[in-house]
This record gives sequence, C-alpha cells and structure tokens, in this order.
Amino acid sequence: MRRTTSDVIPPTLLLHPQVIDDPYPFYARLRREAPVWAVADSGIFAASTFELVAEATGRVEDFSSNLHCLMYRDDRGIPARWDYGDGGGQALVTADPPLHKLHRSAVFPELVAKRMNALEPEILDLATAGIMRALELGAVDFMADIGNQIPITIISRLIGFQGSDVRKLLDSAFETTAMLGSALSLDELIECIGRTTEIGEWIQAQLAVSMREPGQDLLGAVARAVHDNLMSEFEGYGILHTLLSAGGESTTSLLGNAVRILAEDHDLQAQLRARPELIPTFVEEVLRLESPFRYLMRSTHHDTTLGGVHIPAGSTVLLLWGAANHDEQQYEHPDKIDLQRTPPRHHLAFGRGIHFCVGAPLARLEARIVLTALLERTSSLTLDPDRSPHWVHSLMIRRHERLPIHVVGK
Repeated sequence: MRRTTSDVIPPTLLLHPQVIDDPYPFYARLRREAPVWAVADSGIFAASTFELVAEATGRVEDFSSNLHCLMYRDDRGIPARWDYGDGGGQALVTADPPLHKLHRSAVFPELVAKRMNALEPEILDLATAGIMRALELGAVDFMADIGNQIPITIISRLIGFQGSDVRKLLDSAFETTAMLGSALSLDELIECIGRTTEIGEWIQAQLAVSMREPGQDLLGAVARAVHDNLMSEFEGYGILHTLLSAGGESTTSLLGNAVRILAEDHDLQAQLRARPELIPTFVEEVLRLESPFRYLMRSTHHDTTLGGVHIPAGSTVLLLWGAANHDEQQYEHPDKIDLQRTPPRHHLAFGRGIHFCVGAPLARLEARIVLTALLERTSSLTLDPDRSPHWVHSLMIRRHERLPIHVVGK
C-alpha cells in the first residue's frame, strides 16, 4: 500500500490559522506528497487530487454520504471526531441510495429552472437596493450589507417559509455550517449545536403547518412527501434545514469571493463591464478558484482503498473540493482567473455524481444578477485600504466574515 507521508506532513497544519486563510499552498503539498493523507491517528483521511476526489464520489458503496460524526479541534490542534451515531436518520445530502433518490425526487421539481427564474425580479430588486445604499455611503462591508442578506432571503422565499426573520435565519445558517467547520473546540461545538435548537423548532413548526395545507413551493413538496410516507417527518425537517443552510451559505460565499476578486483587479472589472456576457464564465472561475465548500465528508462502512492507500472501516474521508479545483493535472495556471477556460463548468465546486448540489442553478442565477447589477451601476470597486477582508475561521467554508469595499457610481 502507498504511504501517505503523514509522518512528514504535520497534522496541525490542517487547522493552522494561516492555512485556513490561504489553504492553496498546503493543498498543493498534499497533491504532491500525499494525495490521500491520513491525518495522524484521527481516523480522518483527506483526498486532494481531482482524479481521486472524482473517483470517490462515484464509489458510493465504498464512500458513504451518511454523517455519523462532527469534527472539532482537539487539544493538539488536530481534527478529532465527535461521534453521535445515526442521529435519527439521514436526509438528502447525507443519504445513500436508494433513500437519496427518494429525497431528491421529492424536492428537485421545486428547484427547476422555471421556478427559480421566477425569482429573478426579486433578486434584482434586492441587489439594486443594496447597491444603491452602498453608492450613497461610498464605503460598506459588502458581506453585511449585500452578500449575506440576498441569498438567505431568496432561499427562504423559495422554500416557502412564512414570517421569516432573516437575521435569525442567517445566524442559524452560519451556526449550522460552523458545526461542520471542524475548527471549534469540543465545548464550542456542543454550545454551537445547542444554539441551533430554536431555529430547528421553528422549521418543524413551519413543516407541521404546511402538512395541513401544502402550498406550491418547496415546503409544500416536502410536506406532501412526508404525508405520502416517502420520507419521515424528521427527514423532511433535515432536508429543509440543510437547504436553508447550504442554499444560503453557498451563494453568500460565492458573492463575497467574486466581489473581492473584482475589487483586487481593475482590468478584470473593465473587461466584464465591457463584455457582461462573460459574467457567467467569471462566476464559474470564481467557483473553481474559491470553492464555497472546501470539502464534504464521506464515511467508510467497510475496509477500502483510494489511490493505493488503505482506509479502514469506520474512517472519515474529506473530499477536498478546494484542492481538487486547483489541480495542475486538470487545469493550466489553476490559481488564476481564465475567462477563456473551456469547458467553464469543469470543476467540483458543487460536488459530483448523485450528490451534485440541487441548488447550483440558484447560486449561479443569484451571482449573475448581483454581479451584473453591481458592475452596471459602478465605475470603480476597490478594497477599503484601512480595513482588510477577513475570512471565517473554518476548514469547510470559504467565506468572508468581513469584506469592506469602496464603490464609485457611474
């Protein structure tokens, strides 16, 4: 079996603050030295090349999507696993066949392009209002004023939640992804789980109301599936909670990453203002370059191998989308934006295989609308020289916690 050089690569690097902020040199080292890396004695493995990550997504019988643990930072600064067993069931993103197909078929019809395209005017209204406020002020935190607000509002409306408190939904989405971020201590992780209880009860109440009179929305689709015994009520709740958190988080991260890249490159701004038809390609490059979700977890129910490395039963495998999307074997100059790259959607930012993200079209739609509106209404977009961008401290999420910018209108 192939060595993983875990004795050469310090396991503390994975959660080191500098690696969290700029993981790509570390990812390159993993691809060179340990494409399948055993993280010390943690029972955690990380796959980092495009080829191996793509292979693992197709081997669902070997690499299960079932989530049985969360990861935290132990006293050594190394990821450790907090096992909680089945947790009451698996839903959509954590479900394996045949359950996954049932869940996806229940919600996917409500996420088709026709329904999402109907949200275009609402997305544009929200974007325009945020951009106009920014232009009035001249300097804003893009994340707080625009990037955080639009995605959570839109996903809430798409689901069909009633009486939503956007602030609470946003906090819940961020708490949920923090639970998966692997950078909290065990005490912090348990506290974080406790803080999600309130929104969980609210979502369950929304589902209970919808089950009495299902609407023509995603919430109604889940309610009908529960009523028809295609899924349990707990599974329905899990799907709604996942869609809210992941649907808001992925677009929030994408928008912030795109705006930071634009603010750092005036020539790129000018090119996209002159040729707005390139904005969808730019969105794909941002997704590849700064993948919103840096990894997703898989578990092994039996002994297996990947890349010649033995992976025992009961292991946790991290599929590093962010590393695979920078693989030199797949892309020329992978660390740069290339608007001529073909095909532009050849990346793993939304996963691959049966668990390809059902919300990918919505994220692309929101990004295209917001970025087009921003470039149309501004002549200059720059980073605030006095306040630097700040990344969320997470192994999983590639999102700006703070992104101060200056904007100048036309």
